[in-house]
Amino acid sequence: MSGNSQRDSVEKSYRKMLRGMDLFERQRPTMAPTATLRFRVLQRKPGVNLQDLELAILARDIEIPIDVAPDRTFTLPRDRRAEAADAVVSPNRRRLTMTWRADVRTPGLPSNTRRLGDLRLECQVGMEAALVSNSPSWIVRLYDKLDTTPAYCNRKNNEYLFFADKPLFGVTLVAGNRREQLPAGRLWAGAFDDPGLRQDLPFCDCEMLVDRTYFLPLADTSWPHDTLVVFDFMDAPDAPR
Repeated sequence: MSGNSQRDSVEKSYRKMLRGMDLFERQRPTMAPTATLRFRVLQRKPGVNLQDLELAILARDIEIPIDVAPDRTFTLPRDRRAEAADAVVSPNRRRLTMTWRADVRTPGLPSNTRRLGDLRLECQVGMEAALVSNSPSWIVRLYDKLDTTPAYCNRKNNEYLFFADKPLFGVTLVAGNRREQLPAGRLWAGAFDDPGLRQDLPFCDCEMLVDRTYFLPLADTSWPHDTLVVFDFMDAPDAPR
């Protein structure tokens, strides 16, 4: 990947991503005991091909290639030299063509199901690692400019954007006998509550994936970490037509 670290590439701080990994290890015992952490890159602009994406940890005289899985997830190796050199995690893609998220998953769940504790921890890791790639104007709207820390995830009505694996019709929270469907305003980047969303999309890292986005009541402790987050995907056999 030599020579692919471009001044306008969407680089991330290696140190900050390591801090996200450290936070995951601290919080995992209580929030997601059997989960694993990976990082994920997602398409942001039309026509962007991520199939041959290359990633590397780069600093002066340091270049460490990162293996990217077919689902475009990866793990970061720990390297003391790279951390000391304030390295970056750099893709061979230009700025604003892709976005980043943490990916925390408990094994053994159905393909249309996530666990709320995992997703709470995803938010915290994502904020600690500074993964969100929105423009400043969108950041001000979704995240308090004075609170871009993991504490944001515990704020009432926070709007940390999650991305489902496929386009969504709906999302239901299930905890024992309690079931609650997310309101439409918590889906599709809040499009129902924002008639001006279309003009704002170029500034949001959800631009290409609006139909996969959703917000969760992360701060509502009446929903335990073991709450299941069940997705009704648009391509499900019994989905409304």
